Amino acid sequence: MSDTGLFISFEGIDGSGKSTQVTRLADHLRAQGRDVVLTREPGGSTGAEEIRALVLQGDPDRWSAETELLLFTAARRDHLERLIRPALAEGKIVICDRFADSTRMYQGLSRGDLRATVDSLHDLMIGVEPDLTILIDMDPVEGLKRAKGRQGTEERFEDFGAELQAAMRAGFLALAQEFSTRFRVVDGGQDLDAVAADIRTSVDQALTARG
Repeated sequence: MSDTGLFISFEGIDGSGKSTQVTRLADHLRAQGRDVVLTREPGGSTGAEEIRALVLQGDPDRWSAETELLLFTAARRDHLERLIRPALAEGKIVICDRFADSTRMYQGLSRGDLRATVDSLHDLMIGVEPDLTILIDMDPVEGLKRAKGRQGTEERFEDFGAELQAAMRAGFLALAQEFSTRFRVVDGGQDLDAVAADIRTSVDQALTARG
């Protein structure tokens, strides 16, 4: 997706270091004088942030998989309308911590075989993909340990445990093959500087290709 800007998403299992690397990339691009909008999903707009609190806090089984999918899609639609599209139209670089690929994994895989439903709803209500998706690949055991170490209130998916983390990792790698033109896989097991350098290389290549 692009109007005149560049839309970059970050994906990966919980604890893969996405949030750290999203911030580092934004700092790198701003140092180049680029106009960057940093956002996240679920969230990114006022309404979407309210839905985020509903979904990510409390009992992991409080919603059915179908209800959860509708909530995430509603949040994404609001986010798209109020923040992502306007920023891209102004020529900005939008960096988003998670987007539709996370829904394909977490709602489409973890709680039943809902991938076809996820894709149908996405096509109907969202209809766009990022220009570039950075997948930070991480060992699931290490990722879960990092995620649990945060001790935050948003443990909606970490609470499903290591088995889910392993399934999510495999699922994300499969998505990277399915959408190979926009995915770039980065080894999250490296030190933070090496991960950041690999990400910068991929993003700089994308920007150069756009001219």
